[in-house]
Amino acid sequence: MTSATLTKPSRRAVLAGSAAAAGAFTFGFSIPFADEASAQGAGSVKEINAWVVVKPDDTVVIRIARSEMGQGTLTGLAQLVAEELNADWSKVTTEYPTPGENIVRKRVWGNFSTGGSRGIRESHEYVRKGGAAARTMLIQAAAAQWNVPAAECAAEKSVISHKSSGRSIRYGQVAEAASKLEAPKDVALKDPKDWTIAGKPLKRLDTVAKTNGSKVYGADLKMPGMLNAAIKDCPVFGGKVKSFEAAKVSSMPGVKHVLPVGETAVAVVAETWWQAKTALDALPIVWDEGEHAKVSSESLAEWLKEGLDAPQAVVGNQVGDVKGAIANAARVVEAVYAYPFQNHATMEPMNATALWTPERCEVWTPTQNGEAALAATAEASGLPLAKCEAYKIDLGGGFGRRGAVHDWVTQVVRIAKQVPGTPIKLLWSREEDMTHGRYHPLTQCKLTGALDKDGNLTGLHMRISGQSIVAGIFPQNIQNGRDPVVFQGLNAPGPEASIGYGIPNLLIDHAMRNPHVPPGFWRGVNLNQNTIYLECFMDELAHAAGKDPLEFRRALMKNHPKHLAVLNAAAEKAEWGKPLPAGVFRGICQTMGFGSYVAAVAEVSVSDDGKLKIHRIVAATDPGHAVNPAQIERQVEGSFVYGLSAALHGECTVKDGRIVEENFDTYTVMRLDEMPKVETVIVPSGGFWGGVGEPTIAVAAPAVFNAIFAATGKRVRTVPLAKTDLRKA
Repeated sequence: MTSATLTKPSRRAVLAGSAAAAGAFTFGFSIPFADEASAQGAGSVKEINAWVVVKPDDTVVIRIARSEMGQGTLTGLAQLVAEELNADWSKVTTEYPTPGENIVRKRVWGNFSTGGSRGIRESHEYVRKGGAAARTMLIQAAAAQWNVPAAECAAEKSVISHKSSGRSIRYGQVAEAASKLEAPKDVALKDPKDWTIAGKPLKRLDTVAKTNGSKVYGADLKMPGMLNAAIKDCPVFGGKVKSFEAAKVSSMPGVKHVLPVGETAVAVVAETWWQAKTALDALPIVWDEGEHAKVSSESLAEWLKEGLDAPQAVVGNQVGDVKGAIANAARVVEAVYAYPFQNHATMEPMNATALWTPERCEVWTPTQNGEAALAATAEASGLPLAKCEAYKIDLGGGFGRRGAVHDWVTQVVRIAKQVPGTPIKLLWSREEDMTHGRYHPLTQCKLTGALDKDGNLTGLHMRISGQSIVAGIFPQNIQNGRDPVVFQGLNAPGPEASIGYGIPNLLIDHAMRNPHVPPGFWRGVNLNQNTIYLECFMDELAHAAGKDPLEFRRALMKNHPKHLAVLNAAAEKAEWGKPLPAGVFRGICQTMGFGSYVAAVAEVSVSDDGKLKIHRIVAATDPGHAVNPAQIERQVEGSFVYGLSAALHGECTVKDGRIVEENFDTYTVMRLDEMPKVETVIVPSGGFWGGVGEPTIAVAAPAVFNAIFAATGKRVRTVPLAKTDLRKA
């Protein structure tokens, strides 16, 4: 579809019309551009530009290319557009453009990917310009109608006024005329100090629908004639289906089809999902598990351990002569840390609905990247990209799982292709979701620190051994054996994930070890374990030097003012150094990732029988600009839930080549009684745009682990914490 067809009858208009006739094409799911298409040039709904649509009642529809998965990106981006538009926030709503439309319109909406905390930080400028351009066009249209200079007109809360004549007009009244104007080539953006919508703690646009049950997720989607599919993939990654006996379940209630899905999986299609799952559970399947069936967590740990001293490793960051510093040190401190596989464990398992015909294939799915979902659709369908479309639905959790890899989309299209003309909804069971994820990478880290006679850190060697996410997902991006993502939080000074310490002799390298369990971009990615490794070891060094952990860090941060500022902010808020109640102890840490600077102080107690109580965490964050302070606080709190769940409980183990943990009874998440009080300190310094959703995850675990040492004298070097006995000797 071209932009011109938005005002002509189109397939979307036909679908929308059919929906009205049928009662519901989908259960509560809106089709992008349906309003404009159904208007058929009647002047009722007008696109001012790609980002802004204005209706006659002054409703402003802001198009958001990034995905909403609970993190608040949808509201934040809408605030930025509405700010420049000078819109009435009470009349703002949103919709997702489709990736197919984005391609046809030469990617006018830019990047659809929502990961790496990039939703706002990498699209703020062009979405703001979209709002500013639309405001300019609306003002020009009003000025032309009044025959006055546009410079004499102003807009506020979706109303344009001409002060000298006292005239005013609503956006909805001039939208049609504005839509016919040429967009301005250059627009000035507001100074953040003048914001009235952006920068304010406004309520989220999606909250009401989530609380009253009207919000539709992919698992809720309904279509006329739809059938439901359940799937089972080979339990060992890399294995295949050897055989299955379809006749054994074909006559079970509701069953319509028993189908192979590629070489590795089998699906049952039935009238209801429970019928499909019941039949699938009864289906005799013989697997060819292959050589990986011999792999265990123990064998993987030994393999990674070898990498800690391997002669070959790729350098990520290097300064000075580390070997010399260690050789000449007054004291050498060494420790080995380990981090396990972890599952994203989204509340909503992977799912998608597909409709395939020889002429077209369409998919409806929760996705963090609509363009990647479209690419997977086209590849699996066997149809040209122009004959495919992917419709994005809000996500019941993403955390990176629904981003780079769209295996469930490939599966549903392969199923739908075998049942042409029938909508097929594929929903993974919780067990399938847990055992066929894209897991947080498995790594170990050996740290060696050199202290001089005064307890100053003169050298540090960090050897990381383990998995590369990029090698597993984008192998073409590995250059000379180096995965740059491995070194998050450990990079040389710069705008992204840089180390916050000035260490005269430094070597950080990586011995790549890629097991058969596939890696994925798990919320916070490698910043999580790297911050544990570095910040817990910094505590070890401070203790060895006989120095206060805060002062030890400060001495190394003179040339890292933004790192130091958040560290000081967290320490000040937590009243570091002030006596605590008996039995309560503090731990501190800091890091930089996803363009933002973060620090945390945790307060914990540990009972004689080893029971941990996390009383309080103070978190300071500098994201440059704070688009919605209330949402930043919620993101920080939510990130601690996620980060502490991982630190305390999160581990996926391997036995006979397969993931052992199949549900939340064995893959435990944090309970309410474990959650500490969280205090958020926002210290936006301006001048840059950082992420919010992921950075603070990384400081949750090391702050708590360092506090545990203060309380017990025991170091936590292996995640999850459940592996460490905290009982007092």
